[in-house]
Amino acid sequence: MRRQALAAGHRDLTIVNTCAVTAEAARQGRQAIRRAYKEHPGGRLVVTGCAAEIDRAGFAALPGIDRLLPNATKEKDESWPSLDNGAERVPKISAPGFGPEAANQHTRGFVEIQNGCDHRCTFCVIPFGRGASRSVPIAQIIDRVKELVAAGARDVVLTGVDITSYGDDLDDRISLGTLVTRVLRAVPDLPRLRLSSLDCIEADPALRDAIGTEARLMPHLHLSLQSGSDLILKRMKRRHGREDAIAFCTDLRRLRPELVFGADLIAGFPTETEAMFAETMELVEACNVTHVHVFPFSPRPNTPAARMPQVAGDVTRDRAQRLRALAERQLRSHLAGQTGRRLTVLTERNGKGRSEDFTLVRLPDNPPPGQLHSVVISGHDDRSLIAAAEAA
Repeated sequence: MRRQALAAGHRDLTIVNTCAVTAEAARQGRQAIRRAYKEHPGGRLVVTGCAAEIDRAGFAALPGIDRLLPNATKEKDESWPSLDNGAERVPKISAPGFGPEAANQHTRGFVEIQNGCDHRCTFCVIPFGRGASRSVPIAQIIDRVKELVAAGARDVVLTGVDITSYGDDLDDRISLGTLVTRVLRAVPDLPRLRLSSLDCIEADPALRDAIGTEARLMPHLHLSLQSGSDLILKRMKRRHGREDAIAFCTDLRRLRPELVFGADLIAGFPTETEAMFAETMELVEACNVTHVHVFPFSPRPNTPAARMPQVAGDVTRDRAQRLRALAERQLRSHLAGQTGRRLTVLTERNGKGRSEDFTLVRLPDNPPPGQLHSVVISGHDDRSLIAAAEAA
């Protein structure tokens, strides 16, 4: 969007891309809009994203917004020239530095392979903002990955709302696993390929094979688990059960022992009892999840879960805190197990880097970003690994 706005001749323009996944995310979007209006009173303000899509009237009422840009058109070039409603614009430019090049002033690039979702989880408002699932053609994905690698990316993430549904709407029905294999084959210079959040029950056989055999597909998977209780999962309208999640993690670790899992989990979903919550706590340990993203349940407008009997706010907050404490213990255990090992780290900025399993590593000096370094881990600080200084 920044590239398109610059190419259309805009300069003093603020773009706020809102999120609706939780009430807090939507609140932060509104806060960002108010702050932008206050800090740039003479500039123009464009607002887009899921929260603005779902609550157009509410966002339109905020002061200073020049245009609400629909989610469906925010990445189309033709959406940007008319933003200023005919006011004089500076000449168009090609906007060097804001295409693939700018994406990798960082070491990591992101390629959207799919958008939207055909599922209707009872807590989720995202389909209202993103629409039905739509897959990007494989040739276009490969071209984009090649562009990022040519621009310096060493690590590329394939992203989307529901990436395990990739290909269902394409004529040849290419699966996510087939896509991964073809990307790696077509871009041999890409050192690291990653996947964003997965739905474990939809992982196809080709994806399982790729995880077990493709060394450049990094050993870190983030799973949309949400709960460890079968009854709560049913009330969420999830497509997996507790044992499905455990079997998935067990099977994949058998294929690739160094695999590290992250997971999204919701605390305080409507009707959740203490015993049901305990099943979620137990699932974290049963799947040996290392990176846990905890979401206190947040009722979203027009979703079935918002109409279910709610868990008291103080109970939800307490459960979220306990789940986060377990997550911290899980991470510390993982970090402790890495001490003394030699790892390959992709450097980022400010003396930091990421190991293959996406663990944060603090480096003894400040090497340039985008380099692969072999380091020995001397310890950790409860949140990240610490690499030992190399002997002179």
